[in-house]
Amino acid sequence: MALRTPRGLLAIATATVALIVTTGSASATDTAPTLAGPQARLFMVNPVQSSGDQSLTDSKDAAAAVPATAYATVALRNLDGSGGLSGRWASVRSDTGASARIADATSYNRHDDQFEQVMAYFWVNEAQEYLQSLGFGSELPGANDRVQPVRINQWGADNSFFTDKKAEIRFGKGGVDDAEDAEVVLHEYGHAVHHAQVPGFGTSVEAGSIGEAFGDYLAVAVGEHAAERYGWPLKADVACVADWDSVTYSNAPHCLRRIDSDKTYADRIGEVHADGEIWSRALLDIRTALGPRIADRIIVNAQFGFSPDTSFTAAAQTTVATAQKMYGKGAANAVRAAFQARAIPGLT
Repeated sequence: MALRTPRGLLAIATATVALIVTTGSASATDTAPTLAGPQARLFMVNPVQSSGDQSLTDSKDAAAAVPATAYATVALRNLDGSGGLSGRWASVRSDTGASARIADATSYNRHDDQFEQVMAYFWVNEAQEYLQSLGFGSELPGANDRVQPVRINQWGADNSFFTDKKAEIRFGKGGVDDAEDAEVVLHEYGHAVHHAQVPGFGTSVEAGSIGEAFGDYLAVAVGEHAAERYGWPLKADVACVADWDSVTYSNAPHCLRRIDSDKTYADRIGEVHADGEIWSRALLDIRTALGPRIADRIIVNAQFGFSPDTSFTAAAQTTVATAQKMYGKGAANAVRAAFQARAIPGLT
């Protein structure tokens, strides 16, 4: 079943801002990598987040629409030496335009189709490196620790999705081309992680809502971690997902969705993206209470125990039990409190 990120779906509830913990990296040894080896030019998560400028527009892919200060030069890690965007954790191909060349990766800008290919490779790799830094694939089971196939502009429309038929992520175009926004890339990677942990995940409305919520949460978590890791600016509301992608279909301040909504279980409407804001707020509150590293180890590890058609109640109970097993009573109580604040039933 394809799990999509629809364009134009805005957060329904007025958000209550919650503090996102930014102190302390995911790993005590997770420092910014050097620029040795192949390099590329890309956005620091996205131009709205790094600049704080809500007036930016797509302007038909014009390079001049985004200031040069929105770009950073980074190392492309874990490449396989083929000369293309293929490596240990990601393999990118494009159905429009020529394939990106590693030798030219520092010269691309958003007007070039190849820029989106570079963005997709870097951010999929960054997401898996983040999970690895949390212990997944070493002391904990791997979470999508494989080569992730990615296709750029395959859909030919302003939509992106993960398809479980080929375990492939596909990014669309139109308005801001989807892979220009790291949070869209990371959201879709969240679906790939869920599918790798629980094949076929998302067969009920509540399971699908959890999938959308985790994608949004992972986008924020990895983007925030990368900004801290590389010293990039954060000048927009971090709890707002896909600020850049959404400039063409939302009013300022631009958001696809938020992870700090004040929705509770009673606010469900039976639509996975809207209802996902209930679950993502609980994840954010766990992060605020326990800090990024402990929270994300619990959140991701718990997902191995979800069923494909899980309910909010069952998934919350599994997450509390995982916290208890990994970190004891105090962590379990913090996780339970986060779900109770969303009025998810069955938690005592």
